[in-house]
Amino acid sequence: MDLPLSTGDRRGVGNSRHARLCRHGYPKAKSILLLCDGGGSNNARHYIFKEDLLRMVNKIEIPIRVAHYPPYCSKYNPIEHQLFPHITRALSGVILKTVALVKDLIRRTHTRTGLKVTVGILKKFYETKRGATDRFLEAFEPVPFF
Repeated sequence: MDLPLSTGDRRGVGNSRHARLCRHGYPKAKSILLLCDGGGSNNARHYIFKEDLLRMVNKIEIPIRVAHYPPYCSKYNPIEHQLFPHITRALSGVILKTVALVKDLIRRTHTRTGLKVTVGILKKFYETKRGATDRFLEAFEPVPFF
């Protein structure tokens, strides 16, 4: 989980931390399946998300497949049920004064079944209203999932 410090709506798909986690955390992975909510900055219709994802694929040299949940169906995303309730419990009743405090509380989140959370702070500023480059738009060809 990453905590962005900027107010930008881009979460930095393909930042060096994500690439490092994919490459070193799963060295035998042949491909990655990314489950995304249908709205927000990772919307299926946003080309900038696709461009950033392609940049990450080129960096880690592992194909990434993306499955978008339809709008208002994020409740079917397993992360919503397996991770967020425990983070909510860890943060409940605490006055969140600093990012470091939030990071520490989320980092300490765990379950009896072995769930542990890795958390980092994204200090990079992610600009808003950034569009895909013309070069990418001209060359982009979606690949069917199946």
